[in-house]
Amino acid sequence: MLDNKEHLYEKAVLVGLITQNQDEDKLTEYMDELEFLALTAGATVVKRFTQKLTQPDPKTFIGSGKAQEVRDFVKENEIGTVIFDDELSPSQLKNLEREIEVKILDRTNLILDIFAQRAQTSYARTQVELAQYQYLLPRLTRMWTHLERQKGGIGMRGPGETEIETDRRIIRDRISLLKEKLKTIDRQMATQRTNRGKVVRAALVGYTNVGKSTLMNALAKSDVFAENKLFATLDTTVRKVVIGNLPFLLTDTVGFIRKLPTQLVESFKSTLDEVREADLLIHVVDISHESFEDHIASVNQILMEINAHQKPMIMIFNKIDDFSYEKKEEDDLTPESRKNISLEEWEKTWMSKSKYPTVFISALTKQNFEQMKKLIYDEVLKIHISRFPYNDFLFEYFEEETT
Repeated sequence: MLDNKEHLYEKAVLVGLITQNQDEDKLTEYMDELEFLALTAGATVVKRFTQKLTQPDPKTFIGSGKAQEVRDFVKENEIGTVIFDDELSPSQLKNLEREIEVKILDRTNLILDIFAQRAQTSYARTQVELAQYQYLLPRLTRMWTHLERQKGGIGMRGPGETEIETDRRIIRDRISLLKEKLKTIDRQMATQRTNRGKVVRAALVGYTNVGKSTLMNALAKSDVFAENKLFATLDTTVRKVVIGNLPFLLTDTVGFIRKLPTQLVESFKSTLDEVREADLLIHVVDISHESFEDHIASVNQILMEINAHQKPMIMIFNKIDDFSYEKKEEDDLTPESRKNISLEEWEKTWMSKSKYPTVFISALTKQNFEQMKKLIYDEVLKIHISRFPYNDFLFEYFEEETT
């Protein structure tokens, strides 16, 4: 793996499409996220290019005219990387590399690269390597002449820089080997989950960078790695937590993201198993992010895909210390927007009518922590009593002792 300092100032441009399914506002939102992904990977974004098309161009994604415009800017400004917001087909990737003559990455490749940086354990590295090979296999015909090992940089970690000249047969063999290795580890992890006994298991879920690890550290008094970057946590972490003499297991999982590569969903199956097998989901949301409602929808979609959407859940709206809004003047007749809604107003919207217990907190400053802990305690207690009904009187005693 390359040292982070080697590519800290790698210059990049971003490219995205406005289509009939994605308007300009939505593209801006995605491009903001793509820029954060690029920053997390170690790039400095110099410029954004957008193109309006009914649908992506089958040859170059953005059309030959826009591709020429990108090429001219890249050459004039010595840009080394062009990052596309959507996944490119093998032929589009090949054509763009021939046309622009610099390193071309798509959103999937960028996310895979970040995962390659973040993977710490052997298990996480194996998952990422499998996803990288699955991405690489149909793209072996791409033009590699400018991507030699010594170039390094974003998108070139792992198999991308060491297996460039290998053929499809060897890569398929490697994929089969990695899948078998993951199956073995999955069986071991399933045994570990079984050995945890009947203790109630709760799992933190949510969009990436919403503060799950910070919350985990606060609740479990642990030191799980937390950073204001995307995908700071890849490895599943389980800690014992005790609230009001009631013990339960809390799991911190990898954050979700829109347009999550299918290769990663499959590779991180065991991490998702922690969510599937949890008794309680604690859905953490960054209330300070202007697109938090879209983030909730994205997480709920993934939970539905892994058949975990009907589990008991608590909604925790985090980062209220970062929440800000633009208060409208009384004589301002412009329509209300999400930017004009205060935190108090948000609390009175659909959130107050949610079927899930809801609380607004700051994991950093621990604001409203006691209220959150009471919610978690109540939900864990319900599950515990349903599992051990003969223990009811013990928890009544514990509640009396702790009040």
